[in-house]
Amino acid sequence: MHLTPLRKQFILLLLGFFIAGSIEKIPADEPQSVKPQPGAQAGPLKFKDIRYLTRSLHDFKNQKAFVVIACNTTCPLVKRYLPRLKKLEQQYRPQGVQFIALHTGPSDSIREIAEYAIVHDIPFPNVQDLRSHSENALGLERTPEVAVLDSDFKLQYRGRIDDQYRIGGSLPQPTENNLINAIEAVLKNGPVKIPETNVDGCIITSHAVGHTVKSTTYYEDIQPLIKKHCLDCHRPQTEAPFALTTLEEVLNNGAMIAEVVQEQRMPPWYGGSSHAEFANHRSMSRKERTLIADWYQAGMPAGEEPENPTPAPAPAQEKWLIGKPDLEISMLETHTLPADGYIPYRYTVLPYIFPEDTWISAIQIRPDNPSVLHHCNMAAVSLTKKWDESNFITGKVPGSGPTVLPKELGILIPKGSALALQIHYTSTGKPERCKISVGFKYVTDKVQKRYRFLIIRNTKFTIPPGAPHYEVSNSKTLDRDAHGIGLFAHMHLRGKDLSFLAHYPDGKDESLLVIPNYSFDWQIGYLWKDQRHFFPAGTRIEAIAHYDNSAFNPFNPDPTTSVRNGPQTYHEMMYAFFFYTYADERLNLSIDPETGQTVN
Repeated sequence: MHLTPLRKQFILLLLGFFIAGSIEKIPADEPQSVKPQPGAQAGPLKFKDIRYLTRSLHDFKNQKAFVVIACNTTCPLVKRYLPRLKKLEQQYRPQGVQFIALHTGPSDSIREIAEYAIVHDIPFPNVQDLRSHSENALGLERTPEVAVLDSDFKLQYRGRIDDQYRIGGSLPQPTENNLINAIEAVLKNGPVKIPETNVDGCIITSHAVGHTVKSTTYYEDIQPLIKKHCLDCHRPQTEAPFALTTLEEVLNNGAMIAEVVQEQRMPPWYGGSSHAEFANHRSMSRKERTLIADWYQAGMPAGEEPENPTPAPAPAQEKWLIGKPDLEISMLETHTLPADGYIPYRYTVLPYIFPEDTWISAIQIRPDNPSVLHHCNMAAVSLTKKWDESNFITGKVPGSGPTVLPKELGILIPKGSALALQIHYTSTGKPERCKISVGFKYVTDKVQKRYRFLIIRNTKFTIPPGAPHYEVSNSKTLDRDAHGIGLFAHMHLRGKDLSFLAHYPDGKDESLLVIPNYSFDWQIGYLWKDQRHFFPAGTRIEAIAHYDNSAFNPFNPDPTTSVRNGPQTYHEMMYAFFFYTYADERLNLSIDPETGQTVN
């Protein structure tokens, strides 16, 4: 057929539209994945654990089989199957079968995933898929679809758990136990009779699905967020690893900022998502996190610099945050620190003995080299009272400010006490030195209430070797009506999560705080906004902690040993602090503002 030049041009134009339309449907940076068939190599996969670390199946040692369950925090079918999955995990764990909850929801943060695991008491690891990497490698399409892999990471089964629960209905009992049959076959090194089944559930939304990127710039959109959420720490002479006070500093760390903000790893906050009533809540909103992501995806444009830019904040240690202290005490010695390696706790007693009972309204622990101080706890000691958490006064953790009490509240330091510091330093790659000073502001005018705390601790536990979800708990009961001030948890390297609950005299229960992915590096205090949360006499405050003594815990000193209570980080601790005042207390003590002592 003869084609005229006009007809040729028309056909080429149509062909161009067709090709362009076809290309538009396939993003260039997202390669098309081919669904793997049973028998194919699928592992070792890639995902993030609740500690924000990238992991793979290689991190599970000496396993004979793996069961990977596609999850998210909203699918009702996942929730219905969780009790069965927990029973199966308990049954097959001793036989070398590792269960893993692979969370595929693009909007489910790591902290939300960890909190979901606590709410549903899931004993096996909950991990977050990385940009649908593991989902595609296994060919998973719905939640709660499962994949069973052998010890060589070959896919042996993919499909439903069984046929009992379906969307919109269920059977009284399953008639086909597909997952059990697959596990048994893999353990016997035999073929899975039915290697693939259809699965009901919620279709998985790919991480590749994006949104229209908003036009954002540093000066208009990002700098205000940095000032609001980051500059408390990320400025010169603080414990932060780098400053974010200039455009150049932000650009130099742009990729890392985008990652940690999207993961909700920064700003640091380890409280559960259902507990937002704390005054020191630091998380960014979803809108703020999206702005950061949009800016990074757009190439981090600077935008137009304002004519009168706000000057960068002054170095943090040029002044006392509590104002000029009424009393300043410094360590006699300067600690010399090695360039690398783990540095055991250092203990020192400050060279001052309080001559009388002294009432304090504010305390600041100030190192002269903030970059090396991870955290520091302070307690009152005497000839008859050695270091103990029961005489704890205050502490400093990364990103925390000084302890400042509301008017008419006071911390009592008993007569004859000295102050001891428990110091955790970190190495920086070069030899360092550090000296710590502590500043105090006395109460002025009157003290009506004493700042008090309960310590809910358990020292009588033994965590078995390899235990991934070992529970330790205890509780204490308030003997008087109280107003709550805040909460604080302390565990060591095997600490996984800790929850505070209030059991009221009228029979009602309340979850006060869930710390779903406890971090030894970020031991944050949680302060109620009004500092007057009411607890009637007879309220029992309970703390429930879980510990991961398995090889999958990347910070576990030795998963082959039993772990008991002890002071070093290779031991464990379960300490939960409940800070409060007596609701009806009226001390009416007049305080000398020059000494902090009561006026007779």
